[in-house]
Amino acid sequence: MARREIIEIDEEKCTGCGDCIMACDEGALEIIDGKAKVVNDVYCDGLGACIADCPEDALKIVVRDAVEYDEEKAEERLKSLGRPSLKSHVHKEDALACGCPGSDAMELKSGSSNPGHGKRGAIGTQPVQSELNHWPIKLKLLAPGMHFLQGKDMVLMAECAGVAYPDLHSEFLNGRAIAIGCPKFDDHEEDVEKLTDIIKESNLNSLSIVQMEVPCCNGYMVVVEKAIQNAGVKLDVTRVVVGRGGEIVSVTPLAAA
Repeated sequence: MARREIIEIDEEKCTGCGDCIMACDEGALEIIDGKAKVVNDVYCDGLGACIADCPEDALKIVVRDAVEYDEEKAEERLKSLGRPSLKSHVHKEDALACGCPGSDAMELKSGSSNPGHGKRGAIGTQPVQSELNHWPIKLKLLAPGMHFLQGKDMVLMAECAGVAYPDLHSEFLNGRAIAIGCPKFDDHEEDVEKLTDIIKESNLNSLSIVQMEVPCCNGYMVVVEKAIQNAGVKLDVTRVVVGRGGEIVSVTPLAAA
């Protein structure tokens, strides 16, 4: 047994549609009594290829005690199911976006140490240097135990703010972990639950909220306040408001909760 990332299925949300079954290259999932289930932890690699295929958002990555993933046993199961070998699949980190599970966790080499960063853009933009240092970046795809979150200064950013602010990478991403989402359309209860787990498990150094000046972006303040309260920790929080024109409207340090 080891403490590791593994898939968890919310049976209340699961409709038993089966979309996740074939999305799992290792054959770890089955429909049992009308619900998707992990048939054996040993088959689940914890990378989350199945998450994006679930129309009900019933799957997520959690960190818990589980038997270590065993590729040989997964191969045996695939053979018994008459499904293609793992060796027949494109390596997940090299797959094209059309076939890549977007939740695969990986640490990126940001800045000039990453080949390809700093090159001229595809539509004639000026050279830029990426400071993004991990993937995934969507809040709902992050798992609390992901190593690149540990002890980091974290930025919770409204997606529109990332587009509006011209110095996103140099100002907010340099050396920081990031989570993005939409405080207007995303489910606040789910965001609170996910952020609570991240704060508990990842020992964050600080948390910055980056939002637009529009009222609907204020939802992240509520999410952060509830998550910190639920986690029962003290955490320095800074609120950054970005204007529609890309300017910083305000920077407000908040007392540690």
